[in-house]
Amino acid sequence: MKVKRIVANIKAEEVSAAKRFYEQALGLDVLMDHGWIATYGTDAEMKVQVSVATEGGSGTPVPDLSVEVDDVDEALARMERAGFAVEYGPADEPWGVRRFYVRDPFGRLVNVLAHI
Repeated sequence: MKVKRIVANIKAEEVSAAKRFYEQALGLDVLMDHGWIATYGTDAEMKVQVSVATEGGSGTPVPDLSVEVDDVDEALARMERAGFAVEYGPADEPWGVRRFYVRDPFGRLVNVLAHI
């Protein structure tokens, strides 16, 4: 398994409020916008991203971090072997990702995902 990207997620009551700061002031592109979540970043390599969301999707809480991997099932097995309890999933979501939630050692909710 290799990590492909890590995305910071910011809980917000109004996602559109991020547009002025992240798109207009910082010059980031809108990479994704589903209404409840918008992701801003740079070029196709996705080196820099930040998401602003009112929910985590499918009725879940907004995770603190999203970590994209190349094999979510392998990542899940590694988390379970390491003793980390899964709090959500694994689930194949309607927006094209397979994912699960787990808490890191500091209590942060981490969304581990792969695009399907």
